[in-house]
Amino acid sequence: MKSALKFIVARLGEISTWKGAFLILTAGGAAIHPDLQNAIITIGLAVVGALGVATPDPAPSAGE
Repeated sequence: MKSALKFIVARLGEISTWKGAFLILTAGGAAIHPDLQNAIITIGLAVVGALGVATPDPAPSAGE
């Protein structure tokens, strides 16, 4: 149980986890509220884009 919790906590520290979560929520929100589809998609993509701009790229590993 502790190893699963450690895994989850470690993933929450990665920007790719947050980008993926926002994209999943955006897709789900657009399907649930078709009247607001364009706004939901625009806001979701803007959040993911802002996360990408605001966070640095990972440093290349020594083998690259």
